[in-house]
Amino acid sequence: QVQLVESGGGLVQPGGSLRLSCAASRIIFRLYDMGWYRQTPGKQRELVAAITKGGSTNYPDSVKGRFTISRDNAKNTLYLQMNSLKPEDTAVYYCNARFSGLDYWGQGTQVTVSS
Repeated sequence: QVQLVESGGGLVQPGGSLRLSCAASRIIFRLYDMGWYRQTPGKQRELVAAITKGGSTNYPDSVKGRFTISRDNAKNTLYLQMNSLKPEDTAVYYCNARFSGLDYWGQGTQVTVSS
């Protein structure tokens, strides 16, 4: 069974940084387009960052210039470097993998930005 396991979440002060990781198993990772999403209670899950299998990246304006998505195909791992964090970045962050109609999600990791 495909597994996506996120790690690296936690409590950070405004202006701080965190690096999330997503370890993938039982998929041919290099074939998948990958993404990070976030969700807060009562709101829809929203895209935070995406990276194609070819390495092209995409960010919404809300995180552009602060967040950086990257992937290490040799380690089957996806990363999200988050800098200059704001309280409104507080959410559960989810890893997503997509390929040819297949769509997988991790269990999520909580990120809390608060003083």
